[in-house]
Amino acid sequence: MPVRKRLTVGLVCGGRSGEHEVSLVSAASVYRALDPHSYRVIPIAISQDGSWRLAQPPAAQGPILLRGSDPRLILSPGPKPRLCIHKGGKDTMIGIDVFFPVLHGPYGEDGTIQGLFEMCGASYVGAGVLASAIGMDKIAMKAVFETAGLNVAPYVGFTITEWKKNRIPIEERIIGELDLPCFIKPGNSGSSVGISKVKTVEELGEAVTEAFRFDRKVIAERTIVGQEIECSVLGNDEPIASLPGEVIPCHEFYDYWDKYIGGRTQLIIPADLPKETITVVREAAIRAYRALDCAGMARVDFFLAHGDASPSKRLYINEINTIPGFTDISMYPKLWAATGIPYPRLLDRLIDLACKRNREKLRLKTTWKQGTILAGMARKKRG
Repeated sequence: MPVRKRLTVGLVCGGRSGEHEVSLVSAASVYRALDPHSYRVIPIAISQDGSWRLAQPPAAQGPILLRGSDPRLILSPGPKPRLCIHKGGKDTMIGIDVFFPVLHGPYGEDGTIQGLFEMCGASYVGAGVLASAIGMDKIAMKAVFETAGLNVAPYVGFTITEWKKNRIPIEERIIGELDLPCFIKPGNSGSSVGISKVKTVEELGEAVTEAFRFDRKVIAERTIVGQEIECSVLGNDEPIASLPGEVIPCHEFYDYWDKYIGGRTQLIIPADLPKETITVVREAAIRAYRALDCAGMARVDFFLAHGDASPSKRLYINEINTIPGFTDISMYPKLWAATGIPYPRLLDRLIDLACKRNREKLRLKTTWKQGTILAGMARKKRG
């Protein structure tokens, strides 16, 4: 078997979203788990003002740190994109074989940086532009899931303009269609940022105002009483699903504080579920993955409602995360470890999938009868 060359990986983290700090923690875990004999890892941190900087490698513990003195970077496109590092009056060019974005939330998980990589012709880990954009927009995502025949909890979506003009009708619709308690969420966010559980009518306006701090769209969702189940998916055109896990929040829901600070939520890996239910969860996760045309990785989150109906009728899809958390306590790598793929090998698989997908893309034609339109215009002008 031929020895694979050592790849240069651009590990991209930080970003402009409210999940900037979470991204730095996730990326540090990825950095430490990548085999230095197989990969040369270049940590790239995007500051909250959007500038790209060459970051310092993380310590044995803790996040990647972003310092104002870190040199700025310029990305140069090409079959093997290069980073231009300007420091001390000199420019240094580094070719990147594959980018590994560990960016959570808007401006990184929403198709924006994926579009940049596509324009550069770069290999990159994870979903493409379409899946990333839909997976970040909770309203569009639920519409796609409904079309794919997946159970979705009743919801009401609206923009800030609609709220200002029609607040009372929207409130009446939320209360009438969803009942209370319900959840109010920003249309585009992750890690439970800006989410509130509303129990009374008086709390509704404040919760919507909080959600609008993070996005111009808001979604209200009916509360599903049951188990929170998560399932990891891996692959391109032939994805596979992990064993599911269960989240038992210590608060009323799995909020930002408990995900990354408190750590008191209980994670059951794998979930203690009947075989039939496990099969239903894994099949639904793959169906959701394919519905969005995902690639590389995703974590799919469900609610399994209490009741006597069949698992397929009680299982509601909540959302899909196209760049799931990669911290030491994150479900995505933990579920794969329980399924038989340890963290370092999981990262190898993700990088291999990214390179394979890009090779397939580079074989596609991007021009058709090049020059014929200009030649025709020139003939017409002469005539």
